[in-house]
Amino acid sequence: MNKYESVIIINPNVEENTLNELTERFSTLINSDGKVEQVNNLGKKKLAYEVKKNKEGYYVVLDFEANPNLIAELERNYRITDEVIKFIVIKK
Repeated sequence: MNKYESVIIINPNVEENTLNELTERFSTLINSDGKVEQVNNLGKKKLAYEVKKNKEGYYVVLDFEANPNLIAELERNYRITDEVIKFIVIKK
């Protein structure tokens, strides 16, 4: 298993409980074929440039171990989730 870090920017208009549900959903997906080591909710921050007509976003950082085949599925889930406005997954 490899170590990864994923940064997700979530729409600033979502409520706190929706934000927690999204974080829990992505953590559960990662735990199905890996292990989440740490979840950091950095809160609402100003974006460097507008993304999908948003000037702010909630930042969530996930540190985890997973098999490489899980990354494609994780990114697919990010893409189909309307609340996620930007994401990146990097190998540490």
